Amino acid sequence: MGRSPGRFGVIAVTSPDPVLSLLSALGLAQVAGSALVIDMCGDLALASGRTLSDLAADGPSASELSPGRSGVALVSSGPIESIDVLPLIDTLAQGWPALVIRCPAGMWSGPKIPVRPLFPGLLRPVEDTPAVWQPMAAGGRPSGPGPVLPRLSGSLIRRLLLGRSAVRARWVRAWERVWEMPWA
Repeated sequence: MGRSPGRFGVIAVTSPDPVLSLLSALGLAQVAGSALVIDMCGDLALASGRTLSDLAADGPSASELSPGRSGVALVSSGPIESIDVLPLIDTLAQGWPALVIRCPAGMWSGPKIPVRPLFPGLLRPVEDTPAVWQPMAAGGRPSGPGPVLPRLSGSLIRRLLLGRSAVRARWVRAWERVWEMPWA
């Protein structure tokens, strides 16, 4: 992909599982060091005050245009159409080392990473397109190309959902190679 040091870019994450899509966006963002996760799914109740809709209406403040510290920031979309978000995402991408867009399939026209749960037996996926595969139980094998992540532990899930750093976790480190892959 040839990114410059410290610059990851803008990429979306989609998954049929809403919890897996959130965890994937957070894991992908954590390996960037400093990243903004933009939730376009609209199924999170975030305690933060401003939404992407607010930023589009009022303009982002100077402190919102770039990270004030390392780590992951999370903003929900609020009531805004995906087409109205594009200029704002371009603006935010100028100051943030990484933007991770969590969105439903088909919403984002830029690079996107499909993340699929990997179940064994009858629930085994049938898709054969490239994806990131997340084992949900022992024995499942991917039906298409792409990296298979390590299994998620309950303690790591809690860390991620509480907004704590987990950059040393094997599961989070596995996302580094995902940034390097060509996604359509």
